Amino acid sequence: MLVKQACILFHKLIAYNSVKFSQSTSYSSISINPNDKAIKPIIHLNSQISKHGRTGNIKDAETIFNRMPIKNVVSWTAMLTAYVENGQINNARKLFDEMPERNVASWNAMITGYMRSKNGVEKACVLFSMSPEKNAVSYASMITGYVRAGRLDDAHKLFCSMPVKWRDPFCSNALMNGYLKRGKLEEAVRIYEGMVEKNVVSWSCMVDGYCKIGETRKARELFDTIPERNVVTWTAMIYGYIKTACFEEGFALFLQMRRETEVKLVSNTLTVVFEGCGRLYRYREALQIHALAMRMGFELDTFLGNSVITMYCRLRDLDSAIRLFNIMEVKDTVSWNALIGGYVQAENIDEAYKHFNAMPHKDVYSWTTMITGFSNKGLTEKSVELFDIMPYKDDITWTALISGFASNGEYEDSIHRFIQMLQTAVKPNALTFSSVLSSSASLAALNQGLQIHTHVVKMGMEFDLSVQNSLVSFYAKCGCVDDAYTVFNSLDIPNAVSYNSMINGFAQNGYGKEALDLFKKMEESDVEPNDITFLGVLSACTHVGLVAEGRKYFKSMRSLYKIEPSLDHYACMVDLLGRAGLLDEAYDFINSMPFEPHSGVWGALLGASRTHFRLDLAEIAAQRIYELEPDNATPYVVLSDIYMVCRRKENEELVRTMKRSRGLKKSPGCSWIMVQDDVNLFLSGDRSHRNFEEIKSTLWLLVDEM
Repeated sequence: MLVKQACILFHKLIAYNSVKFSQSTSYSSISINPNDKAIKPIIHLNSQISKHGRTGNIKDAETIFNRMPIKNVVSWTAMLTAYVENGQINNARKLFDEMPERNVASWNAMITGYMRSKNGVEKACVLFSMSPEKNAVSYASMITGYVRAGRLDDAHKLFCSMPVKWRDPFCSNALMNGYLKRGKLEEAVRIYEGMVEKNVVSWSCMVDGYCKIGETRKARELFDTIPERNVVTWTAMIYGYIKTACFEEGFALFLQMRRETEVKLVSNTLTVVFEGCGRLYRYREALQIHALAMRMGFELDTFLGNSVITMYCRLRDLDSAIRLFNIMEVKDTVSWNALIGGYVQAENIDEAYKHFNAMPHKDVYSWTTMITGFSNKGLTEKSVELFDIMPYKDDITWTALISGFASNGEYEDSIHRFIQMLQTAVKPNALTFSSVLSSSASLAALNQGLQIHTHVVKMGMEFDLSVQNSLVSFYAKCGCVDDAYTVFNSLDIPNAVSYNSMINGFAQNGYGKEALDLFKKMEESDVEPNDITFLGVLSACTHVGLVAEGRKYFKSMRSLYKIEPSLDHYACMVDLLGRAGLLDEAYDFINSMPFEPHSGVWGALLGASRTHFRLDLAEIAAQRIYELEPDNATPYVVLSDIYMVCRRKENEELVRTMKRSRGLKKSPGCSWIMVQDDVNLFLSGDRSHRNFEEIKSTLWLLVDEM
């Protein structure tokens, strides 16, 4: 019908105006009143082309465009924009070249299309330079495109060269947002402060930018001065608080938004609050927000439903999570992954695996979650089984398997899988290197670790802080303290893990004074010590025999750093006092503990009692270890040795008889060496090594030569 009316108009124009129409004829160039009833169909057809373009019905848009007897520049531009919006850049360019007449909107549409397309920036630059007329939209399209392509220098250069009257607010917002996304706060602030005209987008960008780098105080100062806030501004500030674990402030701001403004609540805001409730374990508030969402009529679409499922899983309320999962009409991969991840976190591996098998479409995250879940339960064989049948493996999957072996003490397998990974196209990430360096350190495999360090340098990760910390720990555990300290000194900004690794490295290798000197340096820096730090410090005091300093550091945990000492800290103090011969004080210290001592505490007292021949305390300590760890043979062995030294033959025989009757055996000492990436393990009294005879013959030859 509309096309027919356009034809009638076409004939009317000929009859009434004696106009000779060419391909370039447009109603804008003919003296016709656009409000004429006959001209309105063309306007309507143009709007229909735009509408179909926006909804993705490109064929319908083409049909209308191709059947129009009269096309003006608006018609051509509407069709061009439809192609651009649907990613058909080649069709857009073909149409652009065919246009009999172009206006600034046509040029802008084509420039925008190239800026949005892959590798289209240079073509957009050429068009921009050719454009006979430019406006604020032209510059905004170019600057936005440069920002998306990561070419901030080009965006800034164009921004500085453009007419000042067109900068604010759109171009300024685009450049400022680009700087903020890349963490360049100073540059963003400079643009913001230079803006004459700001809008709600400008303010929201700056609030979000401050929040993303953890500057919630500055964000709130700006937020409180903003004359106009929309839901994006409120959500950015709420998320800033929740991201920095300031849930009370974030939740209070959410309630203020609901109470004081007419800003319409959207699902994104709810998602932010749901995330905060889950991450910060706020179950009561989680129920309140969920109830509010239901009361306000928010339908649990897939996006919002996934947020709620994730929240309940983090809160370990899997009953609510599965109930919601079951009533969701549309479930995507994220829905399944959220539920499976929840079961894995709750260590319910059977339910996780059941849902994994029922999952219609699995992605890499699904497989990796299950591999991690099985590894966490010590089921590394099952992890390997899943890993081997995976259709695609990325660096995170490989890392999950390698770190799974490392956390289960299967260090050789961890290293072997890392070597396999290097033979694929997948590159290790920082966590991969940290895991395999940990395995090498546990095996004291220095040569293997040196090779891994070489790969770190080759892949340009030698300045990654987590990798550097792992290297410090690796070299220290291998006894190469100088190398560990060299890596430590190369750190630009050491964190708590860096200091802990080096302090513990010094302490474990007998460099107590150096460990304590480094701790003093840590205290002078902005890095706050934690509970791990004090384990290293107390261990250092033990090696050097600094009892008074050990007492002082132990007391400072509470008084200066508000750290509650754990059982391991108490064990270190018992060891410190015991080695110094203060066994009665050590025993009184154990009795003053605010919780029941574990076997490590009593083991420290038992070891000190053997050293100083305190049979009375040795018997008490051994008895406590019997009760805590009935299958531990160590107290029997130590106590029988003390009885033997004290010439208490009957007691010695009695303890040995008890040990034999219970079938207890002390774990044999072991050592190992790496030969051509193969770990060779040797146990005391063991003859199972495949080259045992050859090793024995070589040993006798060496004995003869000595």
